[in-house]
Amino acid sequence: MTRNAPKNDVDEARLEVHQPKTWAAGVPGVAVSLLRSVEQMGTSRTVRTLRLLNQREGFDCPGCAWPEPQGSAGEHRKLAEFCENGAKAVAEEATKRRVGPEFFAAHPVAELAGRTDYWLGQQGRLTHPMVLREGAAHYEPISWDDAFELIARHLRALSTPDEALFYTSGRTSNEAAFLYQLLVRSFGTNNLPDCSNMCHESSGTALSETTGIGKGSVSLADIHQADLIVVVGQNPGTNHPRMLSALEKAKSHGAKIVAVNPLPEAGLMRFKNPQSPRGVLGKGTALADEFAQVRLGGDLALFQAIGHLLLSWEDAAPGTVVDKEFVDGSTHGFDDYARNLREIDWAEIDRATGLPREQIEKIARLIAGSRRTVYCWAMGVTQHRHAVATIQEITNVALLRGMIGRPGAGLCPVRGHSNVQGDRTMGVWEKMPERFLSALETEFGIAVPRKHGLDTVDSIRAMRDGAAKVFIGMGGNFAAATPDSELTERALSACELTVHVSTKLNRSHVVHGRTALILPTLGRTERDVQASGEQFVTVEDSMSCVHASRGRLRPAGDELLSEVSIICRLARTLLGPDHPVPWAEFARDYDLIRDRIARVVPGCEDYNKRVREPDGFVLPHPPRDERRFETATGKANFTASELEYPRVPEGRLLLQTLRSHDQYNTTIYGLSDRYRGIEDGRRVVLVHAEDLAELGFAEGEVVDVVSEWEGTERRAERFLLVAYPTARGCAAAYFPEANALVPLDSVAKKSNTPVSKAVIIRLAHRNG
Repeated sequence: MTRNAPKNDVDEARLEVHQPKTWAAGVPGVAVSLLRSVEQMGTSRTVRTLRLLNQREGFDCPGCAWPEPQGSAGEHRKLAEFCENGAKAVAEEATKRRVGPEFFAAHPVAELAGRTDYWLGQQGRLTHPMVLREGAAHYEPISWDDAFELIARHLRALSTPDEALFYTSGRTSNEAAFLYQLLVRSFGTNNLPDCSNMCHESSGTALSETTGIGKGSVSLADIHQADLIVVVGQNPGTNHPRMLSALEKAKSHGAKIVAVNPLPEAGLMRFKNPQSPRGVLGKGTALADEFAQVRLGGDLALFQAIGHLLLSWEDAAPGTVVDKEFVDGSTHGFDDYARNLREIDWAEIDRATGLPREQIEKIARLIAGSRRTVYCWAMGVTQHRHAVATIQEITNVALLRGMIGRPGAGLCPVRGHSNVQGDRTMGVWEKMPERFLSALETEFGIAVPRKHGLDTVDSIRAMRDGAAKVFIGMGGNFAAATPDSELTERALSACELTVHVSTKLNRSHVVHGRTALILPTLGRTERDVQASGEQFVTVEDSMSCVHASRGRLRPAGDELLSEVSIICRLARTLLGPDHPVPWAEFARDYDLIRDRIARVVPGCEDYNKRVREPDGFVLPHPPRDERRFETATGKANFTASELEYPRVPEGRLLLQTLRSHDQYNTTIYGLSDRYRGIEDGRRVVLVHAEDLAELGFAEGEVVDVVSEWEGTERRAERFLLVAYPTARGCAAAYFPEANALVPLDSVAKKSNTPVSKAVIIRLAHRNG
């Protein structure tokens, strides 16, 4: 059979399917890490780079935001404090391959647009600022000064600053993020969409309403000390592999682990730690004591059922299940919550979850008996229509048992991008609170707009409708990361100017406005030397720890500028030399930026001193630190939600988009999803064998996948059907390839996050 790929850079005809793995990491993880690193960086550069990764005097991994061990907590960093995907991320950034002016001269944009993101990313590091002028076929070099003047000219020509969009990726440092939002607000808009809008916005929305802060309430030490860890909608073996070490340590202390997921994920079955003899020579550590293979979107129903059982057991034996002292003294809304769950429709629970009632009761018993429980979740929970309600239902169960503000317990949204949480702390949000905006005005003597800006989904709508004309992306790959690919690409193409600050070539560079700029920037691995000397930056991990990151490698090119320098030079060009913000001084010395962060951002007092501590510092978290809840009620809020789950018509499946093991977000490292047994290709759709038979399809058949939503259809062509042990009625495919199937207007209530984990699809034979 033939499965064509654009320009044959990925030959899908070579795709092979093997049995899924039942364990993660081990010797193969080490071998792949070293092989990819040597291929991209060479041997000596590999040794020099990997030994600095996630070390106190080195640089923070540009991959996920999982925290490093803290010496103050009695934890110790290993010599190799990184995972397979962390090594791949560094190899991609520290590669010796280069994309300079000669590359763009040889490749017209029309040709590059036919290549896959994998091919584009493998070409190497960008080295020069490039411009694609209106009507031109090729990008050509442009000086930095001319590039900044071009951007400023377009921005000044807008009828209102709100016609510009300023996107941010989660890899941006705290210093760059703070200056970026300061530039944008100085210009006069709050249009600051970011990658969090598409992943954990639902977590922030839900937690802000219930606990008063949109961040998790646990530390790494809490994970290690927990009696029970419930992992919901998450695949740590691929997306946050260092989490497996934390789970292994918890298991060694006697913890139980419950995994809730439509797919069996190897990393939650068994972990072969490559840094221990048991992981190299033995069978490793079995992790999940209970695997609940829930149907997509059934998590809310599951936690309502658990809440119902806990309440009924408390009624039968008062004082044995509910933490009455905590509930009475620290929470609000318990009576409404309890009233909502006293009676539930078990038939609906069965349909929503697909789980045996005996298993639900078993999990509830584990929760009832645990003195220290941590609840972890990721995008398998956050990207549903009812995501906010689901997270609040998880929170309800935690509140019942008093599991917030207790050692070894709490809520843990496991974020992806390495500094997405820090970007939000630094002000990258379209709806920053008045306290922050007022502090900016006082500190810098500027006027800051109060009108809420546009998030990612609304930004796409604005470009589509002609209400936004300039798009500037600080990192990331907007065209590939966003939903409704065809619509999004049309929207970007309608802009008068698109600008991308990037390290590597990606899809967003070839889906361009009438005029387009590529501005190459330093990576996190590289030395950043400014007028005052060598600089460092800071980041915040997903457990609120802020620490330094110091690049050590020679930059990929002499023309590269740091993100801070790019922002400061653009600001001086756009806002003029008399603007009250000292942009030139900030570019010379990043300590001056941190001094201002200390005076503006809550919890960042004495920032320069504290980030120079060996492990940095942990931002305050009132629920965790004091059991204090800064909500409208002054307490933690129980929430009463209606039971909601996706209803799938006859002959249809419910699709989730997901990553392969060989990618991080839209960055494709390779074509091996080793744990799921998919090799040398990506255009696959995973479906239960019994569903394939019932629908009249055969494993190995090539089909089109058609999504259906409110009378509209979207089609993704040429996907190979793979029989896979997912939950019945559910399917899975990789993004960004499957993003074309996600409707722009299908979003989560309250958070406006795209519903990428519950797309109703049908499979269509290629012959019609």
